[in-house]
Parts: sequence; structure tokens; C-alpha cells
Amino acid sequence: MTSLAPTHRVHFAVGDEHTAKGVVDVLTEVFFEGQAAIAAFERPDGRWDVTVHFAAPPDQTLVRELVANAAGAEIAAGIAFDTVEAKDWVKASLEDLVPVAAGRFVVHGQHDRDRIAPNKVGIEIEAALAFGTGHHGTTRGCLLLLDHVLKAWRPRRVLDLGTGSGVLAIAAAKALHERILASDIDPPSVRVARDNARLNVSGHLVRAVRATGFSAPQFAEAAPFDLVLANILANPLRQLAGPMARHLAPSALVILSGLLTHQAPAVIAAYRARGLVPVRHLRIEGWSSLLLRKVN
Repeated sequence: MTSLAPTHRVHFAVGDEHTAKGVVDVLTEVFFEGQAAIAAFERPDGRWDVTVHFAAPPDQTLVRELVANAAGAEIAAGIAFDTVEAKDWVKASLEDLVPVAAGRFVVHGQHDRDRIAPNKVGIEIEAALAFGTGHHGTTRGCLLLLDHVLKAWRPRRVLDLGTGSGVLAIAAAKALHERILASDIDPPSVRVARDNARLNVSGHLVRAVRATGFSAPQFAEAAPFDLVLANILANPLRQLAGPMARHLAPSALVILSGLLTHQAPAVIAAYRARGLVPVRHLRIEGWSSLLLRKVN
């Protein structure tokens, strides 16, 4: 359920991923879960936006001091503090969004449920706490590649790594009518993915678990995978190349996204070194989505 209480927002930008992670680590150590929601996202220009939402007014002096220690006085001086009014922002924003078509898949909100054509696979997403409504270029790219794959092949063992709202797992489950394993490092995302799967009458097919990388026992139980979907970020994708390759079946396919177009060559190189070669490369709104095949 989306809270209608006002929240207090802190927002600033830093120059690179290393600095953003350092700031997030510092803030996470000081503000415990329930006190603040902290997020960092890379912008198309390469800089990073950091946003923190507080239920109560934060100590501005403390916040500036923490950011200055982690990122420098200049960044701390540029922090913006404001209050977000009491409004169901998720509902309001989804009402303004039109359904997004990606091949056979159409991602939509509740208000468009009755407008989805019978020959399309509708995916209803009302997620407040997890990434993935289909309107972002990375999610759309993954869905387009998934549609391309399913036109010629029917994978049996599918993993959605970093599931977020669960949209990719739900798409695979509804198209294949097979059990899909979905994972995320973030507990709220796991809960949202489960809720969205039930909303799409796919709760019996989508198994959403909390896991970091491939560490959870569910991966060993379900592997080797015929198809892996991973819409996360470039650096984690590079780091996961080795573990992912070890969990793949022969000739398995992997769909990767969450990376800016200029980051794609480094990700491709990391996976090529583990025996995966690129098959397709989609570029949407400055973001890349990759389809790779395991060859050895």
C-alpha cells in the first residue's frame, strides 16, 4: 500500500559511481531501515543522482556533514532539501502513462486493463517500490529481446536476476506457462514482485526470492538455466559474468540490460571471456540491451 504521508526529500548529484556508492554506504550506516529510503541512479551524462526520502524532517547539518565527508564540501553545499506533498504519486504517475508495447508484450496500469488486445500478453504493473514499469528503455529492450527469443525457442529453466517489479519474470511466465525463478537483493522489491505476479495470475509460476548474486541455494537447485534475464547495472553485470556462466546450460541465452550504450563493450568483453558471444544489441534512449549465447 502506498503511504499518503508527506516525505522529506534530500537530493544531490555526484560525478561518478564510486563516489555515489561511497555516499550511499555512509548514509546507510547512519540512517537505519525505516528512517530513510536511499537510492542512487546513473544519468545518461554519466553523473549519478542520489535521493534520500525521510519520514521525519532530517538533521540538515548532519546530512551535509556526512555527504561532505564522503563526497566533498562542494557536493554537500549543493544538497537540496524539500518536502514531497501527501499524494499517491505512483497512482498519479501511472494514470499519466500509456501502455507500452514491446513485441507481444504490453505493460500497463490498472486503468488500461480493458484496453489490451486479446492477441497481446498484458502485464499489469502497479509497483511503488521497485524499478520496472516498462517505460524505461532497459525494460522495454529486455521485453523486445525476450519476444525475439520466444519466437524461435522455448526455454524451460528461466531466471530473472534483479527482478525489481517482476515485470520480466511475469512476461516469461505468461508467455511460457513455466515456473520462473526471480531474485532481487532488495526485500521490498521481492515483495512487490510477488504481489505483481499474483496480480497477473502468475503467482503460482513466479518464485521470487531475496538473494545477492547467485549465492542463494535456490540457484543451485534450479540450474542450469536455459535463459537468464538480468536488467541491473553495468558493473554488477560484469562482476556476475563468471558466476552466471557457471549456472548456464549448454547453448543458453542471456539477456542483459541496465547499461548505458557506452558501457556495452566492457560488458560484452566480460561475458565473451566466459564463453558467451553477442547475438543482438538493441539501443533505446541511450541504453543498451544485449542478447548473448553460450558457446562453450
